[in-house]
Amino acid sequence: MGDVKLIVVGGTTATAAIDGISAAGADPDLRVHTPSADLEIVESGRPAPDSPVPVSPTGCPTPAVVTRAVRELLGPGSLPVEFLDAGLGAPTAAAVRDVGAAPGGDIRDPEPVPEAAAVFERARAMAPELAAVDGDSGPDGDGEGEAGGDAELLVAETIPGGTTTALGVLTALGERAAVSSSLPANPIERKRRVVAEALDASGLEPGDAAGDPTEAVRLAGDPVLAAVAGLIAGCADADIDVTLAGGTQLAAAAALARHAGVDRPFPLATTSLVADDPTADLPALAADLDLRLAAADPGFDESDNPAMAAYARGEAKEGVGMGGALALAERAGVADATVRERIAAVTDRLLAECPEGEGNAGGSAPHNGGDAR
Repeated sequence: MGDVKLIVVGGTTATAAIDGISAAGADPDLRVHTPSADLEIVESGRPAPDSPVPVSPTGCPTPAVVTRAVRELLGPGSLPVEFLDAGLGAPTAAAVRDVGAAPGGDIRDPEPVPEAAAVFERARAMAPELAAVDGDSGPDGDGEGEAGGDAELLVAETIPGGTTTALGVLTALGERAAVSSSLPANPIERKRRVVAEALDASGLEPGDAAGDPTEAVRLAGDPVLAAVAGLIAGCADADIDVTLAGGTQLAAAAALARHAGVDRPFPLATTSLVADDPTADLPALAADLDLRLAAADPGFDESDNPAMAAYARGEAKEGVGMGGALALAERAGVADATVRERIAAVTDRLLAECPEGEGNAGGSAPHNGGDAR
């Protein structure tokens, strides 16, 4: 496996506070901490002492545990990681690069991301530096990687409420308006109502922002989408290989890049849980955008671990690079059973640190129509 670097872009949006829109956190008050803790888990294997463990209201753990499990199996030196702060709403102990984004507003506000264009351009300019290989990327960080050249970037996101803002952007651009959910019952009609209110507040009709991607984000998106789309454009500028590690949110970022004039094809690495979601229609959206869709199936339904049972029934289908990390494990020849064992170990370690009453991954999914991302 050649040099690969994981880039996780984290941020928040007030859209996540809309009733029934997000379950990325044990309760709404903790939701703002989820992206910050996700970065800590991917970096060091656990959240900082003052960060809550990100779980859904039923106790299903964040998909960050899957990405962390793969990093542990491959060796952190074989999958180095960089984090971009694109509007984090709470401090994080992870080392981050700042793209100058404030937390996003409610998309029903007239201008939820006023600095969208600046964030896009800052992230675009960062791509060559993020892809640079310093010769210290050999297995276990032993310095045996090749110096010089560029790593393949695996670009991921973490932002509660992000599928709703992704739907806002896709609608503003005039693209296929369908997104997934990280809970079994996708509240797609609720999301469409929110997006309709958002476009009305901004004076937009569907498709009005075609050809103007930063305007779509400024009026109907979130700062993470601006940063991810900028990274995609920067990789295209510098001829850097990039894989989009996610589902409909990464597809929405790709749509933004397409409307910015980027025409090269990209791989989209997600999970079968998203790719097989009929409400998301991801295969059709990927085809529209010339994305090579690959869907990893880690066989969560073959495990008796409660967290993986929650994943298998449709909670936390994607996020924090979950699908891309699983694809890397497959590329490296790691058996699915080995991946599942490590996910169980990481999950059990995290849930053991949850306050009493949290972490009940075996519970039933809530029927509030929320989405975890």
